Amino acid sequence: MHFSLTEQVALVTGGNSGIGLCTVKRFLEAGAKVVVADLASECSLEAQPNLLYRQCDVTQEDQVKAAMEAAVTEFDSLTVVVNNAGTFSNYNAIQDKSADDFLRCHQVNLMGALHAMKHAAKLMSRGGSIVNTASAAGLVGVVGLSDYVASKHALVGLSKSAALELASHQIRVNCVCPSSVDTPMANADGGEDLLAAEKLLVPLGRICAPEEAAALIHFLASPESAFISGQAIMLDGGMSAGTSAAAFDKLAQP
Repeated sequence: MHFSLTEQVALVTGGNSGIGLCTVKRFLEAGAKVVVADLASECSLEAQPNLLYRQCDVTQEDQVKAAMEAAVTEFDSLTVVVNNAGTFSNYNAIQDKSADDFLRCHQVNLMGALHAMKHAAKLMSRGGSIVNTASAAGLVGVVGLSDYVASKHALVGLSKSAALELASHQIRVNCVCPSSVDTPMANADGGEDLLAAEKLLVPLGRICAPEEAAALIHFLASPESAFISGQAIMLDGGMSAGTSAAAFDKLAQP
């Protein structure tokens, strides 16, 4: 079977909802053993032999380390790490952002992934794949989300450096960079204008589904992507290719 994850052991942070939950479901269907690490007190999936749940705050390095060690203890190895846990503060101008807004985004979006990559390097003795959920906002600016944008740019840069450093361990590191994804985070209050704009700017005329982001993560986790590392892959319905026909027509109107 293509993109089989049989004999793979994966840890997915933020795996209890949204992109993370869709990724966990795909991994299980593909034959992987999966550890879900999430802030929630209970797993949203029914118990099954190949699934282990650990409550985890990714800003706390000791909790991330413990979740990864639990994967090795329970399933004898660790071959895939998906750093999907993420947050944002609010939609407002940079002059209205607080230092705490920036620190919170960096603690979760950047340091959470750093904690996992640091300990993955010590535990992934068979090599494997690390996939970081970044964002299209990790490659371009976005009005009203400067704190989030800064953290995701940092994550892309960190991932590229990690890909170089961990290559000798046969550990690949890549980023998935979706535009807005149809999850509770994207649909939070204040984001209505951004969603409306993206539906116009995206040539395919809609935002990304979480299942579509999970599909790309699945590919990057699988052996079929064994020569892909150090990449930040845009998943944006063609938006980064240029101005959509619909947006062009609207802008051209007098």
